[in-house]
Amino acid sequence: MNIAALVSGGVDSSVMVPVLIEQGYDPHIFYIQISMEDEPGFMDCPSEEDIEITTYIARKYNCKFDVVSLHKEYWDTVVAYTIESVKKGLTPNPDVMCNLLIKFGSFEEKYGKDFDKIATGHYARVLHDEKGFHLRTAYDRWKDQTYFLSRITYHQLSKAMFPVGDIGKDDVRRMAEKHQLPSASRPDSQGICFLGKINYNEFIRRYTGEKEGDIVELETGKKLGKHKGYWFHTIGQRRGLGLSQGPWFVVKKDPESNIIYVSNGYDPVSQYSSLIKTDDFLFINENDREKYPNGSEITFKVRHQPEFNEGILKRGNGRVSVKPAEPVAGIAPGQFLAVYDREMEICIGNGIMTEK
Repeated sequence: MNIAALVSGGVDSSVMVPVLIEQGYDPHIFYIQISMEDEPGFMDCPSEEDIEITTYIARKYNCKFDVVSLHKEYWDTVVAYTIESVKKGLTPNPDVMCNLLIKFGSFEEKYGKDFDKIATGHYARVLHDEKGFHLRTAYDRWKDQTYFLSRITYHQLSKAMFPVGDIGKDDVRRMAEKHQLPSASRPDSQGICFLGKINYNEFIRRYTGEKEGDIVELETGKKLGKHKGYWFHTIGQRRGLGLSQGPWFVVKKDPESNIIYVSNGYDPVSQYSSLIKTDDFLFINENDREKYPNGSEITFKVRHQPEFNEGILKRGNGRVSVKPAEPVAGIAPGQFLAVYDREMEICIGNGIMTEK
């Protein structure tokens, strides 16, 4: 089996190489490069160090290795989506779209098409049974990354491999030390997919500019202060507002009036939602469309987190919604809702959360 292994230089993708070797495979290693040096908000892109580490791993295990540039594809898709979303007052998730459009998208179209499988260092698994392929949660539930993969297509999933999905994070670290990999002590990446250390607000400011608007208390209508553009703020945010006598939470945005509405107190009631509506909900495996009719008991996530929420799947008029067992805080339009089975084992699909 021919395997394209996407190695970023981080510990998870680095460890998947010896895992694949021990399983009898001879992976062809690829490093996807996205140039950032001339972009706003650039601080310290570690691509040079990443390539050095990945080159070392390729030589250590005698694997073929190529650095490929998907700069244009990334900026035409993921960055364009991000900028368009923030201008609409939505909260984008570049990492979710990066997996759909780049790692399992443009890379597969340009290079991965010549391979049987594309392997990444995600904490996830693939289940293959008589009903086809299913996106399965990782052995290490605390590190599970299926939320970031919940938008990929069935074809993309059918070619995906997640070699560290059956391994706990602590064991991955120990394996990296055992194999003397230079990424063994590297901290987990906290940057946007491929962008490394970047000032997100500076990055957004370059493409949206600034526009002063009012910060208004939702309950009273009282003006509390000013902001530099609704696109710099997201629902549930409690930092960077510059308001005293807090904590204050962003609970609503009005793009047309450029107003940010906030509420005072710890987890105010106005933050909670008892019905989560979505647009463009996609079932990863079409068999699940019939398996989970209206009223099905499911679990879900509204963001990348270890915990699952329980709820009921609501289907009708071509729309998929979720009624949580308990109201959920911080629903941000534009972000993704990932739906799972009751057992928290299989990710069924993904929709874009909306207020409509």
